[in-house]
Amino acid sequence: MGHAVFEVIRATPEYIFIQDAGHETNRTVTNDAEWVLEELALEHGLITQRVFYADSENQADEIGHDKGRFVRFNFGHEGVAL
Repeated sequence: MGHAVFEVIRATPEYIFIQDAGHETNRTVTNDAEWVLEELALEHGLITQRVFYADSENQADEIGHDKGRFVRFNFGHEGVAL
């Protein structure tokens, strides 16, 4: 399987919201979070923005990170209107 495939739905100075895509033939965002954060850092300058994603079941959760390094998953998206 290849790396996760995702689409950036919205990028603001406060957060980046992505949608998991291609999960039938590739890894999911959940299973490839470290790589997804690396890609967001390269392509979108991720440093301090919060990262939210809609998974394959369209559930929105947060990928917790420290300057692009995966820390944990924070389930839900409290306090942010996606």
